[in-house]
Amino acid sequence: MSGAALKMEMGMNALACTSEWEFSLDLCGKNILVVGLGSTGLSVARFLSAMGANVSATDLRLPADLPSFDELTALGVEIEAGGHGSLMGRGSDMIVLSPGVDPSLSLVREALDKGIEVISEIELAARFIREPIIAVAGTNGKTTTTELLGEVLRRGGKSVFVGGNIGTPAIEYLSSGEQADCCVLEVSSFQLEGVRQFRPHISILLNISADHLDRYAGFEEYADTKFRLFSTQQADDVAIVNIEDPVISGRLRATPLTPGVVPFRVSSSVGSSNGEDERGLSLDGSKIVYKRINGAVEEYEMSGIKLIGVDAGGVVATETVMAVIATAREMGISKEVIIDTVRSFKGLSHRLEFVRELKGVTYINDSKATNVGAMIKALDSVNGPVVLLAGGVDKGGDYLVAYDIIKEKVSRLILIGEASKKMQEAFTGAAKIELATSFADGVKRAARAAITGDTVLLSPACSSFDEFGSYAERGDTFKSLVMEL
Repeated sequence: MSGAALKMEMGMNALACTSEWEFSLDLCGKNILVVGLGSTGLSVARFLSAMGANVSATDLRLPADLPSFDELTALGVEIEAGGHGSLMGRGSDMIVLSPGVDPSLSLVREALDKGIEVISEIELAARFIREPIIAVAGTNGKTTTTELLGEVLRRGGKSVFVGGNIGTPAIEYLSSGEQADCCVLEVSSFQLEGVRQFRPHISILLNISADHLDRYAGFEEYADTKFRLFSTQQADDVAIVNIEDPVISGRLRATPLTPGVVPFRVSSSVGSSNGEDERGLSLDGSKIVYKRINGAVEEYEMSGIKLIGVDAGGVVATETVMAVIATAREMGISKEVIIDTVRSFKGLSHRLEFVRELKGVTYINDSKATNVGAMIKALDSVNGPVVLLAGGVDKGGDYLVAYDIIKEKVSRLILIGEASKKMQEAFTGAAKIELATSFADGVKRAARAAITGDTVLLSPACSSFDEFGSYAERGDTFKSLVMEL
């Protein structure tokens, strides 16, 4: 059992500062402020309290809207609800930001100017985790990759903690008492903003396309944040990267990475980041070919895989499978276990999820596609004509980059939500466009427009917050409406 879990189980907060703790970072008696009390912030506050820190927390919501208010107060956590004010300026030794908190807040900048360390939850967790960390990053496909990789490792005999941005905060591993062989963590750009010592043994970067530009000064800053994934890796670590992604390959040419690089690309040949050899993974018909560093060549037959898009050479699904193969082999998992697991894996809800076929029309829920790059990859992964249902809350991306693929694959574009007018301007001339009055109206319009052989694809390229509380709620609503047709 980890130290934090043992102490929580015994209820011995008073012993948090004894010499028995094996951790290198001593939190005992430190004044630590947690900003944001969502699920991640709550887990951080619990952990810090158990480790003997003097914990305070601040959140924009009022006490009545904080389910954790009474629990944290009972733990001795001082809470400032309804805004970020006086606690931000008090003598903190460290500030831990929840993923949803923008680090450009003036009060955060003031803390940095005072020399106060500001980190993310995943950075805090990584300072205590002693097991190898496998970190999965990318604009699109990282959740499916994380889940599939975790399943492959488990079937290969490994004890695995799967968490991070995927839903269970990494800090929960330290509180759970779990003893894993490794931790597979999905990491977002928001989490990577606050890393300093975070060092994955294996890092995976699937792709980089425009997203969250409402948070960043521009695309370059967003891409820079993704590359923080590699910032502390060393020569004995591994970086598994999509060398075919133009943003990734351009940056690798400019600044080669320190760890060993395993490149992959969804095409017929693979080149390393420096062009010296052809190691890595590439697609040859229905097979993925893996030319390993030791000279061995392995082939993985992809026929029969249930992930949408793989049989058709779909981009996101194939990137996922390649990254999983490379990582699993680095972790000593057999080729047979990898193939069997990948073939039985059906994917995740709201990520190119098959809903039903009705009168020759296939309905696919890709509600997780909250940016333009994800929508493009979804369209790449679907065969035949598409009736596309898109829109929601605009996130600042450039819709014009999807113009060509919409013109090529979309027979009818049904637009919904706040971004519909902006998207209509961008895609006029690429496809027949209809503006829906609501999400339900959009689904009805898409069903009416589709004919035998078409695919109705929900791939919004926008966030869901105009009509829904989350992309999951939007996807569930889509599935319910489709099943009622």
